[in-house]
Amino acid sequence: MTAVVPKAKVLQPPDERRVGVLDGVRTILIFLVGSFHIWQQSWLTPSAVLFGKYFWSMDPLLRSGYIWVDGMILLSGFLLFLTYGDRPMDRKGALRFYKKRFARIYPSYALNVLVFFFLNLSKYPNTGRALWDLAAHLTFSHTFWYFTYYGSPINGALWTVGVEVQFYLLFPLILYLFRKKPGWTFAVLCAAAWVFRYWASTLRDCGMAFNQLPAFLDVYALGMAGAEGYRVLRGKLVRRGGYEKAFFLFCAVLSLLLLYRLVRDQASRGSQEMIRLGQMTNRLPLALALTVLMVSLAFTFEGVRWLLSNRVMAFLSSVTFQFYMYHQVLAVLIKQWRWVPSVNENPNMAGEWPWQPIYTAVCFLVPLLLSVVLTYGFEKPVARLILGRGKSADNAGKAFSPTPESPAEKADENKGVDAT
Repeated sequence: MTAVVPKAKVLQPPDERRVGVLDGVRTILIFLVGSFHIWQQSWLTPSAVLFGKYFWSMDPLLRSGYIWVDGMILLSGFLLFLTYGDRPMDRKGALRFYKKRFARIYPSYALNVLVFFFLNLSKYPNTGRALWDLAAHLTFSHTFWYFTYYGSPINGALWTVGVEVQFYLLFPLILYLFRKKPGWTFAVLCAAAWVFRYWASTLRDCGMAFNQLPAFLDVYALGMAGAEGYRVLRGKLVRRGGYEKAFFLFCAVLSLLLLYRLVRDQASRGSQEMIRLGQMTNRLPLALALTVLMVSLAFTFEGVRWLLSNRVMAFLSSVTFQFYMYHQVLAVLIKQWRWVPSVNENPNMAGEWPWQPIYTAVCFLVPLLLSVVLTYGFEKPVARLILGRGKSADNAGKAFSPTPESPAEKADENKGVDAT
């Protein structure tokens, strides 16, 4: 006898705040940025030769790997809005949001800052500069001054966390405005970003401007709009068939082709200033392509979705915050401390083999192992302690959902660049 599934059961959508493919998207974005930083030290550039000519090379992807930070910021806006878009954000809600973000970010971030501050203490010219740099990093204001941004010996990768936390401070207000006037709010955020980037492009040196928070406001806005688009499509496409899945796969492929064009364009830029101007020029099309890609991947064929939402991707995604914070500094230290022995003084310049692939593998493996230890031995226990979760792990989120055990309570496990 064939079992009859009630229609209501068939039409019941899964938790709309948990988009499994974004685990894979986030992991790939972080590892692409990591590949760029490690490539800067190794110069290892895999390529293929056919009939004596270069047939394929990873050089453009590696050389432009820094652009995927924009994707991490886009993903953060997407997931923040997906998680909090329909939750109360009054004064208590905002305080609860800040408390969750503090528990998630600050202890691990402060640990990273303090470790590398004391390791590099001798590099400061005087005590005043050292205290200034430490205070700026601990208050997420280090992107505002040249010395604490470009000149800091602490950890160059932490500028992204500074921008992200600055956005957190504005998020409750932006969320409120999005609910009241979504079209106007989206337009104002985009216009503000475009005006700011145009102003930055007129400067003789845009190094201090092109990656400040205002330059990313349209990226955050697109992420939030993408989350709303996903939510609308989720309600309309619960019982999508093969044609719909094929259409979304087609959209995903087109997005990847556009991203490839942007990668090639960015990799072809020569001077540092041209690279920065290219980042600002390509920021909007990059964010648009990634938004379409993320939404399309969520609705395409099951096999494609599985590749990005399996347990391995979910596990790697859970440790990417720690990996991002440590990988670049560790890559430099592993090279300085000569953990991988070499014949040449500068093995990357000499193209020394097998030093390059071994060093590259070690630079991925060591931060990854450290990230697992810190995520499950420090980050998560400390967050539970701050939020008072203990035995009743979800009680800390009651203000955001009807019941402590609702799926919405568990949505924070799928985070964006707040986890950078």
